[in-house]
Amino acid sequence: MRAVAAGSVGNFVEWYEFAVYGFLATVLAERFFTPAGGGAVEGLVRTYASFALAFFFRPLGAVLFGRLGDRYGRRPVLIGVVALMSGATALIGALPTYGTAGALAPWLLTFLRVVQGLAAGGEFGGAVAVLTEFAPPGRRGLYGAWQSFTVALGLLGGAAVKGVAAAVLGTDRLSAWGWRLPFLLAVPLGLPALWLRTGLAESPDFLERPRSPGKRPGRGAVMLAAGRVMGWAAAGYTFLVVLPSYLRTALHAGFGQALLAAAVANAGFAAAILPAGALSDRVGRRPVLIAGAVLVVATALPVLNLLQDPGTPPAAKACALAGAGAVVGLMAGPGPALLAEMFPSHVRWTGLGLAYALSDAVFSGCAGLIITEAVRRTGDPDVPGYYAAAACAVSALLLLKRAPGEGSRRKPCE
Repeated sequence: MRAVAAGSVGNFVEWYEFAVYGFLATVLAERFFTPAGGGAVEGLVRTYASFALAFFFRPLGAVLFGRLGDRYGRRPVLIGVVALMSGATALIGALPTYGTAGALAPWLLTFLRVVQGLAAGGEFGGAVAVLTEFAPPGRRGLYGAWQSFTVALGLLGGAAVKGVAAAVLGTDRLSAWGWRLPFLLAVPLGLPALWLRTGLAESPDFLERPRSPGKRPGRGAVMLAAGRVMGWAAAGYTFLVVLPSYLRTALHAGFGQALLAAAVANAGFAAAILPAGALSDRVGRRPVLIAGAVLVVATALPVLNLLQDPGTPPAAKACALAGAGAVVGLMAGPGPALLAEMFPSHVRWTGLGLAYALSDAVFSGCAGLIITEAVRRTGDPDVPGYYAAAACAVSALLLLKRAPGEGSRRKPCE
């Protein structure tokens, strides 16, 4: 169980931070990206541009830390990754704002986002490698699902911390200085992660891997893997992270309503992940992922229409949000194990990390920017539904295609 805790806790810290940034997007837009006279939507677009930039450094982090982790071991590199992420997150909480540092402020924030992107790119591949390589036979889906489950906990943790800060401090003080506190919490959150990973043994698959450190994962396998999880990436960020800011700017919902909506969606997401991972150990990864992708295609627009209708009862909106989160959980549960099984152990961290990072860079990191800008230009509030449904449709088609050597749920494709 130490491997599960050590592999998962870094993901919690990472996604807690990304949730905080997403949930505080409108506040950060005011503090860093909106000089006097700038519009609220303009500032939000710039905030999401910084958000997206960090994701585009994830593939570089996946390759850099993945190569180190595949060559020198999972444990030492995972220690360095979580230390880098925690430090950069805490520094965001100490940054001067635009009112103090002028045009330098958004550049400093963007630089720290780049550092976070590098660390996050390395974190995913290493965490999934550790979780799946320590898994008992026939339980790789369940063990890999802990990575996604701690993502859900991180998102819920970020929402909870922001909600508590808003309730205790009030909107004015949260906007003035209280936004710093959730970022500064990264230091006490990161210390347990460092302790767990320092005492972690090296994974058996790494110790038994072929001694060919110069080999790289195949380009075709990486692109197929990225395409298979693009729906997971797009739908996850659409319904779990971008939703609060979308509700406030496009549907003019209150601050409390938007935050509650995010919490409900993330609760549904968390509830579905571990059962979906366990189910994939019985029926296979691809059937569960395909089911999730098809359900997003079928329900994305109806869910948004329910939210947009002022006559929809609150209970119905809550059920729709929880259901949307649960459908994303169907993809997030078996997703890590699917990626791990597409790459042999000596290139696993690099291969699965790069595939996930590429998918995330395009379909998660750009989600807020694309959706906000598209809604602004077209005035169509259904844009988030179109975005998630289109990405999931492509993923479902790619999941129908069997990769070379694929078929066993217990062994990676060699």
